[in-house]
Amino acid sequence: MPVMNISKSPKPAGSARFRPRFGHALTYGLAVLSLCGAVGALSVLSGKVQAATLPDAAMDMPAAASAPQKVVLAGGCFWGMQAVFEHVRGVTHVVAGYAGGTKDTADYETVSSGTTGHAESVEITYDPARVSFGQLLKVYFQVAHDPTELNRQGPDTGTQYRSSIFFTTPEQQKVAAAYIAQLDHAKTFDMPIVTEIVPLQGFYEAEAYHQDYAEQHPDNPYIAINDLPKLADLQNELPSLYVSK
Repeated sequence: MPVMNISKSPKPAGSARFRPRFGHALTYGLAVLSLCGAVGALSVLSGKVQAATLPDAAMDMPAAASAPQKVVLAGGCFWGMQAVFEHVRGVTHVVAGYAGGTKDTADYETVSSGTTGHAESVEITYDPARVSFGQLLKVYFQVAHDPTELNRQGPDTGTQYRSSIFFTTPEQQKVAAAYIAQLDHAKTFDMPIVTEIVPLQGFYEAEAYHQDYAEQHPDNPYIAINDLPKLADLQNELPSLYVSK
């Protein structure tokens, strides 16, 4: 039986596993099978499910009425990352783009080569009085992506799909490092977390057609299998942080 790899573009196979929530992924995957006519799509539904809820960050930045803050997070395709964080309480704006490379290579075709140093990322603007940085990290690690996959997420492979936190303040760096250490110590995942913590050198907004892509194309098979389950997980597993858009 032929296997169809539903990815944004053809990519070489990698060795890391795909660990979706099986229930939601199966529901959406079966729906897409009728659309795609390919039983092979079920091949993306392998992997081990993690614990239902991650612990809160033991070290966090206290809630405070202050100016909006920003952080840039990378965790695979920016379509799904943007979709998730646009539904998080206290997040006021999310932009899909590129981080980790230079301005002159910050375009989709060039970044897709995997040679630019860029990662597909999202710039998140949030109100620290309504959502803490630690809570954003909980969403990031629990539902937005798999932090144990090295240079890939699900069907997409390459350094442009790596897991990375681009911090904008020393406090963000400390909280991120402490939370990763906390999760590793508790053996929350069955494989080590490979997320990088690096200073943000620059963020470059992606092309207009990438912005809000998941919202505008919910019937796209890639979105249905890889991204809509994340929104369902956010709503079901972290209801106090979920908001409808």
